[in-house]
Amino acid sequence: MTAQHRVWIDQDLCTGDGICVQEARDVFEFDIDGLAYVKNADGELLTATAAQTDVPAGALVEVVEAARLRGVDEEDLGVEIGF
Repeated sequence: MTAQHRVWIDQDLCTGDGICVQEARDVFEFDIDGLAYVKNADGELLTATAAQTDVPAGALVEVVEAARLRGVDEEDLGVEIGF
């Protein structure tokens, strides 16, 4: 059985630089406020504070790459990935 990975964006830390959106469009999207948010499996933007979503298996590499580019320490990447 594979562990499900979850991802979220800490809006207090989001700079709006778009790295996450550029790297993993199936998981992240910009809203009208200029900040990135996660999307659920149906593509619905989840704008609630601390909203989390499952990372589709095919997008895990892109999500991890976005985290790496944002400076998240690879040792901190585990079952849950946060930005």
